[in-house]
Amino acid sequence: MNSPVYRFAPSPNGHLHLGHAYSAILNDEAAKQNGGRFLLRIEDIDTIRCTPQLQEDMLEDLKWLGLHWETPVRRQSEHFSEYAKALAQLEAMGLVYKDYLTRAQIKRFVAEQDTSDTPWPRDPDGAPLYPGDNSVLSEQEQKALQNSDAPYALRLNMAKAIDLAGTSLTWNEAHHGKIQADPAAWGDVVLARKDTPTSYHLSVVVDDALQGITHILRGKDLYHATSVHRLLQTLLDLPEPHYEHHDLILDKTGRKLAKSAKDTSLRELRASGVTPVQIREKLGL
Repeated sequence: MNSPVYRFAPSPNGHLHLGHAYSAILNDEAAKQNGGRFLLRIEDIDTIRCTPQLQEDMLEDLKWLGLHWETPVRRQSEHFSEYAKALAQLEAMGLVYKDYLTRAQIKRFVAEQDTSDTPWPRDPDGAPLYPGDNSVLSEQEQKALQNSDAPYALRLNMAKAIDLAGTSLTWNEAHHGKIQADPAAWGDVVLARKDTPTSYHLSVVVDDALQGITHILRGKDLYHATSVHRLLQTLLDLPEPHYEHHDLILDKTGRKLAKSAKDTSLRELRASGVTPVQIREKLGL
């Protein structure tokens, strides 16, 4: 039997905080306890926000925590061609289409719908489901956009994808057994954009398969996203990993820590004199 393979896969679009440290340490310890391997993956498909300096800072923080990982480290920005192959496979199955609605157009449409007795449906993260170009644009407007150089997103036709994959999708969640997947709750998710050749959902399932990841140990904020990942794994004939979603590190108000909220970073804690041992104590490890 092959040894288990774990991974920690942060996006270097800001400095790491205690929540990242918790997930990284859990994966490292799980790999050690189970005689497995621990990999680090840099999820930098956003090549503008994920700067080389932030990547260097991230590696420094993880080394300071005492973590060790196999090299070379996989950087998503170096593998766009592999995601393009997966996208082309889905396109060949008739499951991908272009949409031209801007975020502002979607926001206006949803705001109008929310004034009715039945608010517009949201995905598990609270974002409104994509309404479809037909709901906002005339046929003439759509043809004009298709013949122009306008920006677009490439979306998964969720209904067709589920019809092809079947409705009996599940995943194996540690301590809970089989969980019924519900990818329909996400609507037609984005797989790529004109200026970004992949999305988180697409690249993560491709990477996990290519790296031989057997155990995905990540935060509960990604629990529901597993439904989309299981759908894509099935459509692309990729292996099914074991999943475990750990508790999140919260602030005093009960909000999860986030780089976007400028929560205290590991670098700031280091600068204030906090040690790696104290970090683990703070995290209950």
